[in-house]
Amino acid sequence: MSHRLTQAQLDAHWMAYTGNRQFKKDPRIITSAAGNYYTDSDGRKIFDGLSGLWTCGLGHSVPAINEAVAQQVKTLDYSPAFQFGHEKSFLLAEQITEFMPAGLNRIFFTGSGSESVDTALKVARAYWRKKGMGTKTKFIGRAKGYHGAGISGFSVGGIPANRTLYGQGLESYHLPHTQVPGSEFSKGMAEQGKERADDLLNLIMMHDASNIAAVIVEPMSGSAGVIVPPQGYLQRLREICDQHNILLIFDEVITAFGRMGAKTGAEAFGVTPDVITMAKQVTNGVIPMGAVAFKQEIYDTFMDNGGAEYMLEIPHGYTYSAHPIACAAGLASLAEIKKQGLIERVSSMSPAWENSVHQLKDASSMITDIRNYGFAAGITIAPIDGEPAKRPFQIAMAMWDKGYYVRYGADTIQLAPPFTTEQSEIDSLINALGETIKQQS
Repeated sequence: MSHRLTQAQLDAHWMAYTGNRQFKKDPRIITSAAGNYYTDSDGRKIFDGLSGLWTCGLGHSVPAINEAVAQQVKTLDYSPAFQFGHEKSFLLAEQITEFMPAGLNRIFFTGSGSESVDTALKVARAYWRKKGMGTKTKFIGRAKGYHGAGISGFSVGGIPANRTLYGQGLESYHLPHTQVPGSEFSKGMAEQGKERADDLLNLIMMHDASNIAAVIVEPMSGSAGVIVPPQGYLQRLREICDQHNILLIFDEVITAFGRMGAKTGAEAFGVTPDVITMAKQVTNGVIPMGAVAFKQEIYDTFMDNGGAEYMLEIPHGYTYSAHPIACAAGLASLAEIKKQGLIERVSSMSPAWENSVHQLKDASSMITDIRNYGFAAGITIAPIDGEPAKRPFQIAMAMWDKGYYVRYGADTIQLAPPFTTEQSEIDSLINALGETIKQQS
């Protein structure tokens, strides 16, 4: 591969979520991006089959975002995040509320999805203390859930590979995942699995609602391989949380701002949580940024019990909360989503995407399940004994060689093309993937 990096330079970077030893023997270096394609160091065009890391639904190098960022750098590169403000953070907060379900209208800015989750969990605990219920400190996540890389995120997360190395985290318990026998190859929401929401009742019985602060789930689990909620499942979680005075948090770092063919996963699946975490698509991946949307009553609880007016209502935040350049990128990104009608486009093209993805069912007996919703799909690959991640890795590397970037994780291949993808690009991606899986067989 043609690149100018020395071995010492390659070795200096301890890469995130990467097999560093393998990568540094055979680096895959991206040099530029435009539209729906990357260019690698050999000059090859690579179709972006995961929208960056679920981040770039608008595609890459979007002129309106580039211009907004360039102008902001010239005008205000940074301003203090504490005790002082700049106009764009307030403008962006209001814009975000237009994408949120009614009532989730107070926006707290962070620097990433992991920080958004940490913020949501901290606020949940503090909220109950403000309400005089300080024993409500425990959290309930879900098996196969992913909530970022922070200590709170891995605690409530349920992907074993992300947890076992690090020892004890926050006191958290986990619902079972919703991939049940008989739900394989479901198109959209499966009919089976709703009953797994009732496992929450067992956890409440064991730990008592007086000790549980919040339940946190992804409306659709992305990093575990596009696990779509069964029909009625999220509604049942909402009912149980309401009955037992427990906050419901939706981690929408992947699902917010269009991926589901709706403004949020909450809208797509018809359930309104108390809190929504977000990141990624808010700036189209151009600049790191995250945010958390809280319902009015949570915000008011802090304002009404904040002490003297000059005092901090909540001692929490980040150096890069509401960064001016990130806010400029966010405003431009959300404006482009609306201007180009991309949420509606994803919704209208989702049936064709679904049909194309499910054509892979007959490509190989190695494919044991296919799941999809909106512009996302997960394909489960039968494991090699003792090496469940090997075949997906081999498939992803073969796809890269053919000019397609797809994500591999555990026993799955994950797809999430840009919202701007054409049918011809979908056909090309799926045909190449089917061919590659057959070759690996």
